[in-house]
Amino acid sequence: MQVIRILAIKGSATYTITPDKTLTEAIAIMVEHDIGSLVCMDGGQLVGMLTFREVLKTIKQLGAGAGATLVGKTMVRDPQCVPATAETNELRQIMLRSHARYLPVLEGERFVGVVSFHDVARAVLEEQGMENQQLKDYIAGHPSGVAMA
Repeated sequence: MQVIRILAIKGSATYTITPDKTLTEAIAIMVEHDIGSLVCMDGGQLVGMLTFREVLKTIKQLGAGAGATLVGKTMVRDPQCVPATAETNELRQIMLRSHARYLPVLEGERFVGVVSFHDVARAVLEEQGMENQQLKDYIAGHPSGVAMA
């Protein structure tokens, strides 16, 4: 299964923020939408990713004053991206190797969405469920185990 298929299963909702916003604003968006990452865009271009990991690191480092920190100072600049045509196994290897729970997806140079580890797990389960049903249907249609011509 390609990454673009995972995005289709997940849906097209992607939440963005600009680097000049504060962590308080970013956290409010993340909490409101129950998401773990925001894509940082500037002038229509992907410039970074902000995940709960970076937010927590900044809070640990700065304490109570962290909320006033600009997203641009906290985000991961030029994050690793994955092409929309990448296969699921390749995607999982990239996520495990880089310890990334969220990866931006590109079609060529164009940003098309974010895929999370959760999205991958859900898509794989759906795919396995569909394959299992197909096998059950096949077996039910051919109780003797002999293929019909």
